[in-house]
Amino acid sequence: MNGQISINGHGDVIKGEPWFEDGNILLVTKEIPTGYRVHQGVLSRHSEIFSHMLEMPQPTHSADLFEGCQIITLYDLPGELANLILALYDGPTFLNRNIGDFFYLAGILRLASKYFIAHLRRQAIQFLGITWPSTLEGHDVMIEAALTVRPVDNLTYPFVHPLHVLNLANEVDAPILIPSAIYFLSIYPLVDFIKGDHPKLLVEHPSRPSASLLSSDLLSYSLMYQHRLQLMDDFMHQFCKQHGSKPACGVSTACEKGFSRLVTQLQRIWNLKSGPLHFIAQAMQKVSSCSICSKCCSKFVHDCGDLRQRIWDELPMLLNLPTWQEMSRS
Repeated sequence: MNGQISINGHGDVIKGEPWFEDGNILLVTKEIPTGYRVHQGVLSRHSEIFSHMLEMPQPTHSADLFEGCQIITLYDLPGELANLILALYDGPTFLNRNIGDFFYLAGILRLASKYFIAHLRRQAIQFLGITWPSTLEGHDVMIEAALTVRPVDNLTYPFVHPLHVLNLANEVDAPILIPSAIYFLSIYPLVDFIKGDHPKLLVEHPSRPSASLLSSDLLSYSLMYQHRLQLMDDFMHQFCKQHGSKPACGVSTACEKGFSRLVTQLQRIWNLKSGPLHFIAQAMQKVSSCSICSKCCSKFVHDCGDLRQRIWDELPMLLNLPTWQEMSRS
C-alpha cells in the first residue's frame, strides 16, 4: 500500500502493507518510519511479548493514538516486520530457491524469537534443518542436492554461506543447526571467509546475518577442520587397510590387493575440501569395482555405514554441544 500518513510524534510515516482498515493497533518502525495497521487480537494470540505489551493500560491522549488506534513503536526493519505480520495472518512461505529465500526466513526467525512467537520460530528452525540437518539421512539428501541442483545467480546450492547460517543460529539460540553449519564451514579454508570475498558473503540484504566469525566459533571451526582431515586419513590408512589385512573371507591375498586398489582410487579423489561422510559413501560405491569378493564387499559396506553413523553422532560432542536427540527435544 503506497502513500504516507502524518502521525503526531512520528512525522510522516510510510503506509505499509499489511494495512487493515479495521485494525486497532498501529505498529510503527523507528528506522525508516513505516506503519502497519493490524489487530490486537492477532498479535496477542501468537506472541507472548505482544500479549504482555498490550495488557498495559491503553493511552488516552490523542497524541498517542491514530484514528483511535494505539501506536506502538518498534525498532525492527520494516521488511522483516512486514513479513512477520503477513506470516501471522497467512502463514509463512519457506522455500529454498535462492539466497533471498534464506534472508526472508532469517528475518522471520529473528523476530519470531524476539517476540516469542513459538510456532513461527519452530517452523523456521525445522525448515532450516532440512538443509542444515540433524540426521545423517538429511545430510545425504543435502549433499545429493548440492551435487545436482543448478546454480542460481551464480551461487551454488544451498545458496547461502554456512557462516551466515552459523551466525543466525547463534543469534536466535538454535544450537541444533550449529554442527552441520560448522561441518560445512570447515570445508572452506580459513583465509576464504576471513577475507570475506566469497560470492555468498558479498550478497547485500537488510536481513543478512553477520559475516564475521566469532572467536569462540573459530575454535570450533579449527577443531572441525582438523577432525575432518584426520577422519579421512584414518579411513584410508587404517580402516581400509584393516579390511584388507583381515578380510572377512579369510583369503588375504586377492582381497588385500583389492583394498589397496581402493585406497589408490580414494587418494586420487581426495582433496582438502573433501567431507568424510561423502568420502566414505564414495568408497562404499567404489569397493565393488576393485576385484574384492562379495563377502568382503558386504562387510566393508556394513562397517562403513556404522562408521558414518558414529561420525555423525559424535559431531555435536566435538563442539561441546548436547547430543542430537537432546537438542531436538529442546
